[in-house]
Amino acid sequence: MAVQREWFDKDYYKVLGVAENVSEKDLTRAYRKLAKQFHPDANPGAEDRFKEISAAYEVLGDPAKRKEYDEVRKMGPGAGAFSGFGGPGGFNPGAGGATFRMDDAGDLGDLLGGLFGRGRRRPRGPQRGGDLETRLTLSFDEAVDGVTTTVHVPGQQGCQQCHGSGAQPGTATRPCARCGGSGTLNDNQGMFSLSQICPQCTGRGVVVEHPCDRCHGSGRELSDRRVKVRIPAGVEDGQRIKVKGKGAPGEGNGPAGDLYVVVGVQPHHLFGRRGRNLTLTVPITYAEAVLGTQVEVPTLHDSVTVKVPAGTQPGTTLRVRGRGVPAAKAGAAPGDLLVRIELRVPKAPEAEELAAVEALRAYDDPQLRADLGGVA
Repeated sequence: MAVQREWFDKDYYKVLGVAENVSEKDLTRAYRKLAKQFHPDANPGAEDRFKEISAAYEVLGDPAKRKEYDEVRKMGPGAGAFSGFGGPGGFNPGAGGATFRMDDAGDLGDLLGGLFGRGRRRPRGPQRGGDLETRLTLSFDEAVDGVTTTVHVPGQQGCQQCHGSGAQPGTATRPCARCGGSGTLNDNQGMFSLSQICPQCTGRGVVVEHPCDRCHGSGRELSDRRVKVRIPAGVEDGQRIKVKGKGAPGEGNGPAGDLYVVVGVQPHHLFGRRGRNLTLTVPITYAEAVLGTQVEVPTLHDSVTVKVPAGTQPGTTLRVRGRGVPAAKAGAAPGDLLVRIELRVPKAPEAEELAAVEALRAYDDPQLRADLGGVA
């Protein structure tokens, strides 16, 4: 990968308005916002700004290019002027600096040659498209059972009017006279060959004399694709599903990037969830807790009877095996239903209930138990 001369001078992070430690997700979000704001369709006259934004994202949006760009930037703004060679086979960075001899440096020449593109310009070749991310909200039942649906993916595609050429239909592009159609300009400096994007054709290798009135010569237009996505059973809130090859289109017949679908799951009116287990709160009366009982509780698709042992304490959790979230893989065990017992206290008890509770309180009050001959 050849380093471009403008990498030494251009702060692509500043162009996109992000910090150098920005995540890929936030970087893409910032690019989309700026691309939408300065796209020539929405903001006539902003073609240069739009191209600048696109050039910045072309580098930072590719993990490999971003890593190499960051390494180049660490060298400082003067790193592009390698002029202090200290004689044959050596390099002297300046007064007081160490002198490196290429015959002693091992594969230092290979390292620098790979970084700066020694000899002749390497062909750019096909470029993989960037990864995209979108969000999808599912109901609780859809997340549990799995679903096949479609998502809207905003982005760019080849202009449908000019078929990506950038030229108005009926006209043609011509090779750029400045770069000879290569899209880059080379600056040979001895053992180094620094290249930069041709400013006249912005790296395309051709000049559009009559720009397409739909894409304003960019060859691309904003699009809103519909992509079919299969969500597996048991997906959880916040989980990312990868859809291979459905991201941004590649350049030069390169492969498309991947699409990541971030799933949001709506809450259920009865059930909660802990991984593959479902949770449910069931109220019982004091008498049922003391004497024991059987209660019918709902599951995802039917109901089951749960035995509550005598003397069950409030907050006790009873497990109903196999009644949780179904397993996504064949042969794997499903989750369980966790039933939490809660004591139900009547807000407006009947007179008979109050009398029974008053009689019961005699057994709870130490002084009354002592009066009855009990042990305080």
